Amino acid sequence: MADRLIACIMDVERHVSSSGWDQPARLFALVTTSTLLEAEPQLRGRVPETFPDALTAIEQDEFHAGDDLFERLRSIYWPDTVEGCALALERAFLPPQYEKDIPDDPDDAATFVMKHPAKTDVRVVVGVLRGGDKHGLARLQSNPDDLLGAEDLVPGLADALLNTFRSEDS
Repeated sequence: MADRLIACIMDVERHVSSSGWDQPARLFALVTTSTLLEAEPQLRGRVPETFPDALTAIEQDEFHAGDDLFERLRSIYWPDTVEGCALALERAFLPPQYEKDIPDDPDDAATFVMKHPAKTDVRVVVGVLRGGDKHGLARLQSNPDDLLGAEDLVPGLADALLNTFRSEDS
């Protein structure tokens, strides 16, 4: 089942990459293509129908991460027809030797990292399925031809995305 998740988030990454860098966080619902076409038959011919259980990503245009991405994700609940979700976001980071120099204040820390000559910009796409499968992809702006991937690439983000599939009662 992880193969269909990886294929789908690779499509998400290509889609997001086509718009270049400096983008806000973008959220996608992942639905089985056959379920999507049952609900939206007018999409036949516009949505690839490769495998019966293939996933299609549907961007959630109304999503805005706000100041606290994890708090925003805690407010999301998906209907049963959504098999998974994916989040694409960009971050800047510094090599570990500079961590001790980062200010404690979040705003000062962000400014420090953004202006630091050793910063690296990365785009990650993390996807999860309702059943617990997860995978992440990363592309460095400085090395755009390489796409890195792993199940636990960004574990905290994957866990936050999996938590969007909890019941509204919990």
